[in-house]
Amino acid sequence: MNGFDFHRAYSIARKEVMHILRDPFTLGIALGLPVLLVSFFGYAIDFEVREIQLSVSDLDSGPAARRLKEIFLSSGYFHPAEPVPGLGPVAMLDSGRASAALFLEPGFSKKIKGGSRVEAQFVLDGSDNSKAAAIMGYLPGIQRAALGKLAGLPPREPFAAETRFLYNPELNSRWFTVPGLAAIIIGLLAILLTALTVAREWENGSMELLLSTPVRPLEIVMGKLAPYGALVLAGVAFVYLVSRLVFGVPFEGSHLLYLAACLLFITAALSQGLLISVLTRQQQVAMQFSMMSGLLPSMLLSGFIFPVESMPEFFRYLTMLLPPRWFMAAARGITLKGADLAELAVPFLALGLLSAAMLALAIKKFKTDLE
Repeated sequence: MNGFDFHRAYSIARKEVMHILRDPFTLGIALGLPVLLVSFFGYAIDFEVREIQLSVSDLDSGPAARRLKEIFLSSGYFHPAEPVPGLGPVAMLDSGRASAALFLEPGFSKKIKGGSRVEAQFVLDGSDNSKAAAIMGYLPGIQRAALGKLAGLPPREPFAAETRFLYNPELNSRWFTVPGLAAIIIGLLAILLTALTVAREWENGSMELLLSTPVRPLEIVMGKLAPYGALVLAGVAFVYLVSRLVFGVPFEGSHLLYLAACLLFITAALSQGLLISVLTRQQQVAMQFSMMSGLLPSMLLSGFIFPVESMPEFFRYLTMLLPPRWFMAAARGITLKGADLAELAVPFLALGLLSAAMLALAIKKFKTDLE
């Protein structure tokens, strides 16, 4: 019993592999669920705002007014709202039939033709601030196009500034969301698999039978985590293929570095699942704890949706204790930027420390329960 015995751990791992092979439900979850969720949410989650219903109040009906409406509609973002008899643009906004309204006063075309200054009022529905902020980002480009086409001359500016977007030149939101979404799904899957399977053994009484044998807690833990780690890695490979072949997400960095980040993150997630199973010992409770601790922090506090830099100071420090925050930064850096280990030293160091701490805590709690 002195020291770690690889053969005993291997025997437990082999037993776990045989159990997985006899359980098509576990295999289906591990291999099919990540691909299904990434494919579904990869299409569903899109931060680009399009098909904005635009209601227009044109009291001028001149050529310049018609041209301005065409500029809005040809931008690819705005769509003419279906007019409703008796409802003006403001009422259209109130009823939700339109998200934006454009007001053109009488004499708009004559003033432009005469070289006078003109104004057009653009009103937004501000009840959805994220949508309103995205629409506001489209207006400068539309305004520059309008200045050139309506006045017949390009706008005179003291200097010209050219904007270029590195790493994601088309600002394709799927290039940003799919790597982050894969991190959330992989982490949740690893937690669920371990928490449910080990909790099932506690419920069935087979864990007590295993604990009665002369096997060290570390050997049991490593023997149980290794097969599920390999299974989750297979899910990572499937998700990688979907992201590259279906969504066209580029991969600019090192595959070995990405694999190392995945291993560290999966270790932390598997250890968290083991800790949940030891604390709960019931599958239903383990699933609830896994969803609460694996999904919500990953979605809200990892930088997947909300930038960590814009969070209040308390939550910025809180995210440092969450492995998904650091894996999200590493995955996006490797995938889109081609970052190397030197550039990702902080995320990798944090992932390594958190993974080691989570694994040590799970083993300690497991050992305490045995004694």
